[in-house]
Amino acid sequence: MMLSELLIEFYYKLQLPQLPAGVEAMFPWQEPAVAQVMEQFYTKYFNDSAERTLILGINPGRLGGGVTAIPFTDPINMQRYCDIPNSFQKRHELSSEYIYTVIQAFGGPEAFYQHYLFSSTSPIGYTKNGVNLNYYDDKALQSFLEPHIVAWFQEQLTWNINKKRAIVLGQGKNFDYLKKLNEKHGFFEVLETVPHPRWVMQYRRRFMQDYVAEYLQKLA
Repeated sequence: MMLSELLIEFYYKLQLPQLPAGVEAMFPWQEPAVAQVMEQFYTKYFNDSAERTLILGINPGRLGGGVTAIPFTDPINMQRYCDIPNSFQKRHELSSEYIYTVIQAFGGPEAFYQHYLFSSTSPIGYTKNGVNLNYYDDKALQSFLEPHIVAWFQEQLTWNINKKRAIVLGQGKNFDYLKKLNEKHGFFEVLETVPHPRWVMQYRRRFMQDYVAEYLQKLA
C-alpha cells in the first residue's frame, strides 16, 4: 500500500474508550468536509512508498490539526501553501505559522514532505472545559493513553519509517516522556529535539529566523 493509504486508514481506525472525567477527544476527520481535505493532503504528498522521518508533536490542537486533521497545518496554510481549498474558518494557529515558515525555507511542501512526516505522541487531540489539553497535563489521561500510544507507534513503524532517528518538537515534558518510552520500547535509535514552534512564536518571535536556521540544520 502507498503511505497515503496507510495514513488515511490509520486515522479512520483511531478510537478510544471512555476518557477520564472532563476530557474530550477530537476526531475532526469524522466530518465529511474534513475527511475530504485530509485525503487530498495525504494523497498529494504521500502517494508513494518512500521512507519518511517522523517529526513528533504533542497532540493536535483545536485550531490546527483539530480543524484540518493534518498536524501543524491550519486552514490558511492548507490553502496558501498546500493549494488545497477548504471551507474552514480561516484562522492562523501559531505553531502552523512557524512550521510553514520552516517548510518554505526548506523548499516548499513538496520538497519537505518527500522526506518528513508529522505525527504526534498522541495523534488524537484533547480539550477540557473547551481549552486545549496536552496529554501530559492530566496524569490520569497520560496513564490511560500509554498503552494506546505504544500501539500507535508500533503501527506507524510497520510503514517505511526511518527507525534510526525521529525529531521531537519541544525540549520539555513531551521529549522527557518520549525519551523514557523509547528507552523502554526501542522505537528509534536516537531521538533528536528542537524548540517547540509555539514556544518560539510566543517567547522568541524576534529571533524566529535563528530558530528556523536551527530547524533547517537539524532537518539537513
